[in-house]
Amino acid sequence: MQKTVVINVVGLTKRLIGEHTPFIKSFLGRGKSTFIKPMLPAVTCSVQSTYVTGKWPSDHGIVGNGWYFKDELEVKFWRQSNRLVQQPKIWDALKALDSKFTCANHFWWYNMYSNVDYSITPRPNYLADGRKIPDIYSYPANLRDELQKDLGTFPLFEFWGPKTTINSSKWIANGAIKTDEKYDPTLTLIYLPHLDYNLQRHGLDFRKISKDLNEIDEVVRQLVEHYETKDTHVILLSEYGITNVKTPIHLNRILRREGYINVRIERGLELLDAGASEAFAVADHQVAHVYVKDGCNLDKVKKLIEKVPGVERVLSGDELEKEHISHERCGDLVVVADSDSWFTYYFWLDDAVAPDYARMVDIHKKPGYDPVEMMTDPKDRLVMAKVGWKLLKKKLGFRTVLDIIPLDATLIKGSHGRKTEDSDDFPIFITNNHTKMVDAEAVEAVEVHDLIKNHVLK
Repeated sequence: MQKTVVINVVGLTKRLIGEHTPFIKSFLGRGKSTFIKPMLPAVTCSVQSTYVTGKWPSDHGIVGNGWYFKDELEVKFWRQSNRLVQQPKIWDALKALDSKFTCANHFWWYNMYSNVDYSITPRPNYLADGRKIPDIYSYPANLRDELQKDLGTFPLFEFWGPKTTINSSKWIANGAIKTDEKYDPTLTLIYLPHLDYNLQRHGLDFRKISKDLNEIDEVVRQLVEHYETKDTHVILLSEYGITNVKTPIHLNRILRREGYINVRIERGLELLDAGASEAFAVADHQVAHVYVKDGCNLDKVKKLIEKVPGVERVLSGDELEKEHISHERCGDLVVVADSDSWFTYYFWLDDAVAPDYARMVDIHKKPGYDPVEMMTDPKDRLVMAKVGWKLLKKKLGFRTVLDIIPLDATLIKGSHGRKTEDSDDFPIFITNNHTKMVDAEAVEAVEVHDLIKNHVLK
């Protein structure tokens, strides 16, 4: 088998490859490439699971970055167990062909408790006093300690939140190189999230994202040069393209005004009571799953949402089958935004009673995806001083919360999740091996599995 590395540069598209990414541009020029047709939903967990299984969400079950767990009556995002992916993975197929095959997975999702040989994934420590300590989970377990001894603690707060920087992607890249030097796996999967941040904050404003493009280009250069010295097939790919948006849509507020949503009041603040609600939306970028308790209300809810400005499509029944997303985890309706819009999870009608987690980075408590977690109030010039003071109090042992996230969804200027129309905004697949590529202008997302597999097979 041939040593292969797959470098997942989140958000990379043809539109972004140019003067600000000189190395990636040169790699594209000397390699061979194809577009990957956008799938639905075009979000991290669904796309990555499609790539590693060669199956659609209707088969592997990852219908989004999160969904409504009907047995627990709770919305959960960013789960980590590999058993949630209900199909065999690419490493299973390759292990069956050659017992000497090994695989390393660096931060691709659903990484925990898979049967890859070497894995690294973010896993904070949650202490009894309420603190969240940056950390990772690894297999083998000692790999965690070795990497953090050499590279320092994984910069979790620069991986997500208002303080995101290139440092998290650099750490992942350096961790992959060190793992490669020690174990020499046959197939390595690497996730570089850096472009996800400012592309969502600023959209395709090259005046603001040029620095980010320069930074990720340098990390890619470092990785490619390392692996090419080891006669490696190198694949650069992405999951989706991020495009400009200007209109947030609050589906849950619309459903609440029509009486479909129930909330609980705790300490004077509102919490979404999904199990007691007749209908609610699980927002995930430009896609939302709407769960309807009583089938008699399905048509009424669908007609209500179809009238909402910014909604492009509301899928149900056979329409879900055609989009390969029909699954028991899927919403009864799947709502797709138009190109200018995206969905929030907001369900409260008055910011004064928004739940405490709304103003915090809290990816596990929110019943939907919240990109505003990457923002602070641009009008508050003292916000970073406040952050510093709160962090100091935490270090001194005082209980405090980092309630610094604004409730202004209009701050977000870029999103993804729907199928983009322009191929310049499609995800892309680039390889340094011409003979392993299909001669096609674009491939389906499910075909990426076999493209990677064929790079490994001699």
